[in-house]
Amino acid sequence: MKNLTPFLLVLCVLFSCQPDKDDDSENTQTLLGEIQMNALTDTEKTAGWQLLFDGKTTDGWHSYLKDSVSGWTVKDGTLTTPGGNGDLVSDATFDNFELAIEWKVEPQGNSGIFFGVTEDPQYPTTYETGPEFQIIDDVNYPDPLDDTQKSGANYALQAPSELAAKPAGEFNTTTIIVNNGHVEHWLNGKNVVSYELWTPEWEAMVAETKFANMPGYGKDKKGHIALQDHGDGVSFRNIKIKTLTP
Repeated sequence: MKNLTPFLLVLCVLFSCQPDKDDDSENTQTLLGEIQMNALTDTEKTAGWQLLFDGKTTDGWHSYLKDSVSGWTVKDGTLTTPGGNGDLVSDATFDNFELAIEWKVEPQGNSGIFFGVTEDPQYPTTYETGPEFQIIDDVNYPDPLDDTQKSGANYALQAPSELAAKPAGEFNTTTIIVNNGHVEHWLNGKNVVSYELWTPEWEAMVAETKFANMPGYGKDKKGHIALQDHGDGVSFRNIKIKTLTP
């Protein structure tokens, strides 16, 4: 029996004593997800990333044209609004940057992420000055959608090269890069839109849209980041930004 003991131990390790692989993997991913949620890794810190949302408070943000946050709350590590509370803007302003953010929209919902927003009473809304990364329920939105109104679009100006958004209610990853006028929209790992601000091509695109009647649209090279409340439920998390050298 002594000679069989090591053999039996090996069998136990290989078969009956192994944990369920799928369950262990899922638990590990959940644990890692909790550790990394709304936090920076050492590598990110070294690379110059900074958090724009700590996962616990609305510090660093305020409602557009207000001194405080109205209606937006922090729930389960997300910055969220059920709709009807107005847009949220960053306290800080940015020019050349890489913004990483996760978002989910409620079924039939609509929202967006703006950059280069000028906060001034002469502009009642964020979209009068800031270009927009469009967020929407591409499949179930109740109104017909033009391609330039679908998720990832340079709203009303350029359609995404492909529909890369997950179904409403699931989190998506977005990266917006703005560097010396060059802009890229990334959605779930895919570069869906690229454009050059302040070029003749840009001016021609703008002239064909409603923004032609908004003199402040896309003009400022430095501005606020804004999260849109279009009247529908939307949530954001893991919001981080890195300043770029043009």
